[in-house]
Amino acid sequence: MHAIIEAGGKQYKVAEGDVVFIEKMEAEAGATVTFDKVLAVLDGDKQTFGAPVVEGAKVSATVVKNGKNKKIMIFKYTPKKGYRKRQGHRQPYTKVEIGKISL
Repeated sequence: MHAIIEAGGKQYKVAEGDVVFIEKMEAEAGATVTFDKVLAVLDGDKQTFGAPVVEGAKVSATVVKNGKNKKIMIFKYTPKKGYRKRQGHRQPYTKVEIGKISL
């Protein structure tokens, strides 16, 4: 059984037991979260699509940890003008393990 959920403005295809990195949530490690924005539920040949969400469908998950991705470097410069700007960024994430998908 698969589900397509929306979390943090992005869509994820998840199944029971999957570990997914999503945008940062305000939840501590070990907490249980519920995603109620379920866009579709795919169960073998049976497919349920929402308009825009499937009514009554929920996906429960457990927060594994909160962290930051690897640093990416942003470097801007203008040739021959002496303008150089260097900046780093680490995007925060929440690692969740998908539990039960219910209709």
